[in-house]
Amino acid sequence: MKTIPDQISDIKEKLPDLTPTPPGLKAQASSYDLKTRLDWGEPALTIIDAREFESFNNSRITGAVPMPIDELVDRAKSSLEPVRDIYIYGETDQQTAEAANLLRAAGFTKVAELKGGFPAWKAIDGPIDGVVEHDNPGPDAYNVFSRLQQHAKTQKINK
Repeated sequence: MKTIPDQISDIKEKLPDLTPTPPGLKAQASSYDLKTRLDWGEPALTIIDAREFESFNNSRITGAVPMPIDELVDRAKSSLEPVRDIYIYGETDQQTAEAANLLRAAGFTKVAELKGGFPAWKAIDGPIDGVVEHDNPGPDAYNVFSRLQQHAKTQKINK
């Protein structure tokens, strides 16, 4: 006959795991992926801004650390563990991809490219810091569909 602790263990093993978990890291992450993860309050990640210091000082994702692309690998190796979850963004998706590839080549295994970079983050009204005045959100700031439409129009104009 099984003891009570053994019976409890058997029952626990048969129960489904109903504990919600935050989204996992993807190689190509959207602003919503990062925001969702931050909304979970999960501190086990680092946001890297691979743009030049001037751009970083003007405006950046709240909590991002500056690591310009020309200093990226040295700074990352001296301050981050290779298994740390990293979200990285640059001026463009091309710069972001280049920075992510540099980190991966240097042995960092969990690197996510923030697609659309800082403009995409601003488009979803993600929290930002810096010396540039922040725009007040418009009447449709909390209408996700409207914000995505506006962001898509901006991307077409900039290409």
